[in-house]
Amino acid sequence: MSSDVILEEFEVLESIYADELIKLSEKEIRIDIESDSLEDGEEFLKLTLTVHYTDNYPDELPNLTLQPLDGEIDEEEMNDLLDSARAVGQENIGMAMTFTIVSHLREQLATYVRTRSENRRKEVLELERKALEEEEARTRGTPVTIVSFKEWKTIFDGEISLRKTREEEEKLKAMTAKEKEEYKKVAVRATGRQLFERDKNLATSDASLLEEGTVSVDISQYERIAPKEDEEDRLEFSDSD
Repeated sequence: MSSDVILEEFEVLESIYADELIKLSEKEIRIDIESDSLEDGEEFLKLTLTVHYTDNYPDELPNLTLQPLDGEIDEEEMNDLLDSARAVGQENIGMAMTFTIVSHLREQLATYVRTRSENRRKEVLELERKALEEEEARTRGTPVTIVSFKEWKTIFDGEISLRKTREEEEKLKAMTAKEKEEYKKVAVRATGRQLFERDKNLATSDASLLEEGTVSVDISQYERIAPKEDEEDRLEFSDSD
């Protein structure tokens, strides 16, 4: 591939990645790639892709290297990302492929973010399930009231909060001062749960309804039914008698 054709691709890439691209030489560029469309509480991931074009590009795959910049990406994940980037390049031999490779890596980072977020959500649900089962076992045969439930919920929320605090402390230890500053800027955004908890009317309305109809419940009279595939987050109960 002639220098003129390489220069033409550089110009296109610079117009697309004005803030992310750095031209290292006449045949080498570096592009920062980050996960986008973050939801509240999702992890931020960022890496840099270095592309060194060969004389036979685009009829030959350029030399690609990846380095993590922000967020936790282990060696195995980096190798998987690099292998997949090279595979995309092979599929586009004969054409300008850098934009396609960058777009692919951005999608892969977004997939990592969603997967990790879902895994954390499942961990929390599993903790809640185990805590509920323990509470059911402890209170089986005794009345469950709003007071006893609030006491349990306070203890459980404290355990979750302590665990998150320890995880945040470990994550911050591995960051530089600049990374910590950027991370804290993202962390101050209110989550959906925090916004809900700020609405005191919502918080008190459910409690008042429960207090008006408080009854003694024998939890041993009920059994858990496994959630259907399309109803993962809903629990149903049926009379075991």
